[in-house]
Amino acid sequence: MKKSDKIKVGISVGDLNGIGSEIIIKTFEDSRMLDFCTPVIFASNQVMSQAKKMLESEIQFHGAHQYDQIIDNKINVFPAWKENIEIRFGEEDPKIGSYAVKSLKEAVKALKENHIDVLVTAPINKSTVQSKEFFFPGHTDYLAQELQGKSLMLMVADKLRVGLLTDHVPVKDVSEKITKDLIADKVQTIVETLKQDFCIEKPVIAVLSINPHAGDHGVIGKEDDDILRPCLNELKEEGYLVYGPYSADSFFGSGNYKNFDAIIATYHDQGLIPFKTLSFGKGVNFTAGLSKIRTSPDHGTAFEIAGKNMADEGSFKEAVFKAIEIYRNRKQYLKYSKNPLKKATKKA
Repeated sequence: MKKSDKIKVGISVGDLNGIGSEIIIKTFEDSRMLDFCTPVIFASNQVMSQAKKMLESEIQFHGAHQYDQIIDNKINVFPAWKENIEIRFGEEDPKIGSYAVKSLKEAVKALKENHIDVLVTAPINKSTVQSKEFFFPGHTDYLAQELQGKSLMLMVADKLRVGLLTDHVPVKDVSEKITKDLIADKVQTIVETLKQDFCIEKPVIAVLSINPHAGDHGVIGKEDDDILRPCLNELKEEGYLVYGPYSADSFFGSGNYKNFDAIIATYHDQGLIPFKTLSFGKGVNFTAGLSKIRTSPDHGTAFEIAGKNMADEGSFKEAVFKAIEIYRNRKQYLKYSKNPLKKATKKA
């Protein structure tokens, strides 16, 4: 049997009491999506049917109990568990959280074994997924363990790209986490991903300051002068087009962000607040730097609207498209980097 050229998009279902199932169904109710990819949802027919009933949707699922049963032009559901589950939309429940983990683990296993090409993750609740078997603050940290490479959270919306030096770290611990090695690793990772995943030949990077006003020459903290600025200067000497540190309070409002291919924020909210303000509902979270491609929407479980048919699938749909785009870009980049063009033979 000829292997399909259509990209297989694996989908972890997220917290079943949240809006994950709803945004998945709404995304693939548009039959045109099947022209771009073959979706494989890691969940169970029971939970997807329950969500379908809640939404009064006419969508049809295809049960694939083996990987060779995955069919193009169908919305495939691959069983991540067998038992029936009682879903209570809007409730935080550790038992339900454990099924989000089962879905994620099964999807990552399929990704590592090349049964799917990319992974798109629906939102989890970071509290209810915690257990002895899963003690990660989020998807990124788990994927960093399971997949080769150095992970970096990169938020993407059109040409706006915001990466993080530190992600799910308490604010009080941020400055001690930022070292010269960390800065160098993150800059190198984001430059490589911009080249291979976004087709940017010479990426230009801005780095935001650790302290307000970049420390004001030590008046509001010395970390920018002692750690960040010297490291950026060393990277410039190595040929990286990296600039900063820029004071974060005016960087986005002034429009300066438009002059760069990517911005690196020093901590979570410094980068994600302006990013989501500028692009909420259209943004995508991409885990850069890994051997495999994973994207997700830019929002959480939204328990407050779960089960009410109010969720907007826009960001999830963007995550699917972005995963497909990055997969194609990386495949092309790897092809040409391994097989550089030979010099044309001169005509006599």
